Amino acid sequence: MSRIATVRYTGNLHSDLTHLQSGNVISTDAPTDNNGMGEAFSPTDLLAASLGACAMTIMGMKAADLGADLVGARAEVVKEMAANPRRVAKVAVDFYLSKDLDERSRKLLEAAAHTCPVAQSLSAELVQELRFHYE
Repeated sequence: MSRIATVRYTGNLHSDLTHLQSGNVISTDAPTDNNGMGEAFSPTDLLAASLGACAMTIMGMKAADLGADLVGARAEVVKEMAANPRRVAKVAVDFYLSKDLDERSRKLLEAAAHTCPVAQSLSAELVQELRFHYE
């Protein structure tokens, strides 16, 4: 096991997360529906966005194997919260990929997205909806 980040509370429900290898910093804030100002990603926003980023990364790896290029592909992430206990109940990710991908590549990329480590690490109670659009 290795250290990957430090988290520093900066006040007013804000924290700075520093990635130790690169030095990159991400700031977080509590969401507006939970006493925050919504001035940055909330921790649960990061969890939801991580699913999209992880799936896109795994699809990028598979695309390279296929000789395809995903540059310009994008994902839009929606998060749904639940109460009692307060938690992320559902994450929906819409992927927008090139219409030029052939049917075989589409199937392989879609299958790869579902195997990403974030998807495999989340609770079975969390609904994960991955949708693919070709434009």
